[in-house]
Amino acid sequence: MNRIKTLTLACATATLAVSAMSAQARDFRLGLITPAQHLWSTEAEAFAQTLNERSDGEHSVSVFPAQQLGNEAQMVQQLQTGALDMAFLTIAEISNRIPDFGALYAPYLVDDVNHAAQLLRSDAAGELLELMPQEVGLIGVGYGMVGMRQVLSRDPIESADDLQGQRLRITPFEPIRDFYTATGAAPAPMPLLEVYDALANGQVDAIDMDFDSILILKFYEQAENLLISNHMMFPMVGVVSGRVWRELSEDDRELIDTAMAEHLENVLVGFEEMDAAQEEEIRALDINIVEADAEFFSDAIAQWESIWAPKAPMLETLRAEAERLRDE
Repeated sequence: MNRIKTLTLACATATLAVSAMSAQARDFRLGLITPAQHLWSTEAEAFAQTLNERSDGEHSVSVFPAQQLGNEAQMVQQLQTGALDMAFLTIAEISNRIPDFGALYAPYLVDDVNHAAQLLRSDAAGELLELMPQEVGLIGVGYGMVGMRQVLSRDPIESADDLQGQRLRITPFEPIRDFYTATGAAPAPMPLLEVYDALANGQVDAIDMDFDSILILKFYEQAENLLISNHMMFPMVGVVSGRVWRELSEDDRELIDTAMAEHLENVLVGFEEMDAAQEEEIRALDINIVEADAEFFSDAIAQWESIWAPKAPMLETLRAEAERLRDE
């Protein structure tokens, strides 16, 4: 009888152990807005592979690029409820909810992609991530980015006055909207994957875009004038749902945090390495190129500063750090 009881208890213990392991094993879902061939998406897939390998197959990640799970506002809502586990998000949507993130879009805060990557690796930028759990219920793991912002247009833009009245596609968020409104343009929020057709049919006159997307999605086929201005950087943040994070063990949190941070760093390095070659490729296209600097946008920058300096107190800290990095 005792032997039977012992065997029964042993079987029950083994069953509970297997159940516990099964409860911890997860198939996470990670959403993005970028197409499958974009570096953000390929690094998301690489992160999924890394996490699966380092968890000895216990965890997997299903990656959903190209807005398969909705736009970024919808994905943030899903993250907040725990319906979505992870995402690589533009800072755009986060800045709509935490104004201090808008400081990262200050015109000419950084000089180029290398300067941008340095700033995003800094403790000053890290302070912004610490705001996320309380303000939006997300865990900010780290930053990625795309290249610097340029303006691609159907008609030439040779002075700031040429932007007057132009219907210009933007990512839907306040800092970039305020910048282009100050130039006299008419900002038109639009999903990335609708931009090509919008240029083709004249729904928009110009787009705010980076070299990488201009090349990958061949926007230059529908707009043959490029203003190379490098006027803003465009960061991305890797996040985990706060609700999901609370359910994870400390070991799993460390595993996810480390693996995701590595692949976000790969994004930063990737754009640092690609930028010069992409600019060279674009300059070789049969398009009209005009170059601009901060003076070109001086009036718009002054208006932007008057709006965002009081709204985003972190701007002063980030600007000081950017200046320190510039002097190194």
